[in-house]
Amino acid sequence: MRVASVPTAHPYVASLHHPEVVRLPDPPVPGARPGVWWPSPWLDADHLRAHAADVDLLHVHFGFDDRTPDQLRALVAALGESGVPLVLTVHDLRNPHHADPAPHAAALDVLVPAAAGLVTLTPGAAARIRERWGREALVLGHPAVVGPEWLRRTRPRRADGFVVGLHAKSHRTNADPVGVARALAATAPPDVRLRVDAHDDARGRAVAHALRDEPRLELRVHPPFDDDALHTYLQELDVSVLPYRWGTHSGWLEACHDLGTTALVPDVGHFREQAPCLTYTLTDDGPDRASLGAAVALAHRTRPTWRADPGDRERRRAEVADAHAREYRRVLAGVAR
Repeated sequence: MRVASVPTAHPYVASLHHPEVVRLPDPPVPGARPGVWWPSPWLDADHLRAHAADVDLLHVHFGFDDRTPDQLRALVAALGESGVPLVLTVHDLRNPHHADPAPHAAALDVLVPAAAGLVTLTPGAAARIRERWGREALVLGHPAVVGPEWLRRTRPRRADGFVVGLHAKSHRTNADPVGVARALAATAPPDVRLRVDAHDDARGRAVAHALRDEPRLELRVHPPFDDDALHTYLQELDVSVLPYRWGTHSGWLEACHDLGTTALVPDVGHFREQAPCLTYTLTDDGPDRASLGAAVALAHRTRPTWRADPGDRERRRAEVADAHAREYRRVLAGVAR
């Protein structure tokens, strides 16, 4: 089965490799440097028509942020004309990069009804899809996001106390790193170390500048981590706090679970269904300080050990890949679920 994934060059998609599935490489993006997949030409109706003979199925994961509803309707029409079915994985019910939820909702209003197969990561997200579009989505939990070596790597023994970390990254629109960091500084037990990392770019430096007068916070501004450095960083933390204001699912939470770092997440979206974690309440004014402080204190007191079992993770990856192959076969056979 020849599958055009949007994208192919993504860790989640790479984890789905299967002997029955040939995933076509991401086509070159005009004007972009090599290795850049977005915006994918596969989302262009003319490209799809021109290359329909090369592909059996289109599977969209991410990357339709710049597509208008009219462009997506044109793509759906081209798929129908070409006899190429669409599978859609709903990773995000609300786009983490958009302050206004309307554009992503409008895109899903085109893609979800048109998809011959729907996949999502949690039962809660599937329930939302059912309520909103009357469609049933296949629920397949997220496979591991770190490699086998890191799944089995022993967490380092540290003598530097209990460390709670927050990473601003090149922070997304849905993130509130300054508000959550200030709430941590105000509520965390006094013997807890609070580490805030940010990228050495305009947004990261702005976060560090805004927090410069918080004496409890250890601020670190640096270039983005590569994968090994990111995994090392996460194992330097006892707790990683996700500073999101909205969201659906999180690969960062999955990495924490793989590496044995406790994730502390807001009570939005479906993060809590992905893996064991602690939660704090989000209000219209930002993080609820009482619940955030209580969650940090609980982690400090109980030291939860919720690390994924490597064997279970590897078996799960194979099961998820098999389930995708079965779904592709079902869709290509035109069998209703």
